[in-house]
Amino acid sequence: MARNLSSLNDHLGLQNFALFSQHSKTKSLATFISTLEEPCMDRRQFINKGIGAGIVAGTSLLWGKHKRFIDIPYSTAAKKYDLVAVKGGEPNVMFDKAIESLGGMKQFVTKGQTVLVKPNIGWDTSPERGANTNPKLVGRIIEHCFDAGAKEVFVFDHTCEYWANCYTNSGIEKAAKDAGAKVVSGETEGYYQEVAIPNGKSLRKAKVHELLLSSNVIINVPVLKVHDGARATIAMKNFMGVVWDRRYWHANNLHQCIADFATYCKPSLNIVDAYTVMKQNGPRGTSVEDTVMMKSLVVSSDIVAVDAASAKLLGFEPSEIGHIKIADAMHVGTMDLSGLSINKIKL
Repeated sequence: MARNLSSLNDHLGLQNFALFSQHSKTKSLATFISTLEEPCMDRRQFINKGIGAGIVAGTSLLWGKHKRFIDIPYSTAAKKYDLVAVKGGEPNVMFDKAIESLGGMKQFVTKGQTVLVKPNIGWDTSPERGANTNPKLVGRIIEHCFDAGAKEVFVFDHTCEYWANCYTNSGIEKAAKDAGAKVVSGETEGYYQEVAIPNGKSLRKAKVHELLLSSNVIINVPVLKVHDGARATIAMKNFMGVVWDRRYWHANNLHQCIADFATYCKPSLNIVDAYTVMKQNGPRGTSVEDTVMMKSLVVSSDIVAVDAASAKLLGFEPSEIGHIKIADAMHVGTMDLSGLSINKIKL
């Protein structure tokens, strides 16, 4: 189900901080898959800027009481899965099992490609608070990318709080760098380029970070949590961290804008971190008391399906989340999980 971006000769980069600062519902799964052409459309060629290593400045899951998803019918005989759900392990171990079930990372990343891993790093909080993607998961995904032959892996987010603190205190900067990735800030407007959203209704254009446009493969790694504006923030909403002007989305039908952007950008893989899940006071939370340990992971190339399955872990039906329902109606993916081949793994 993976689809790769067209290769570019060179990729986004910068020499140093000073330089950087200048600057229906588908009727069948097959019908849906045919729409997944490339992660991002209308890409443009960008000026080459060599990037330095390290951090670049300026630039009971389906079980127990969380059982609503477990009742989804699935085929145990399926050899190729549309969605994988894992429960009961550490984030890195659960991902190992999930990606193995999908045929390995080489199904999504090939030799010489540039990969963007997009976690949620929006908040200046520690991992146990569940506001950001678990760093163990991010690090392990990067390792799999390099094992599959990736030339370079980049990690970034347009954070809600001061980016340097978010990157450090989330643990993601260290985990990403230890795994060999290049960690890039999303805090300079000059590195965002305006693109058209041709199928959008409320969102007709957006300024997106160049890494989204220049990477061959996009891997979306949100953390599952409640959200005071969107009810839930999962895979589709995680892409608000690749655009410059998020305020427009909030002021112009947030759910429609989220779905509109999903018509434009389709990642190769969506990996939902449901290890420590924020069940109240999201999206930032106030303390560990806002979280529950689910120790779960949901993975799919279908961004709507992965959001639908993850929403159930929060106690929502997919149709109760506006942007999931809208994206399903816009044929971005499917929120009807009954027709999918789902592998559920309990460790």
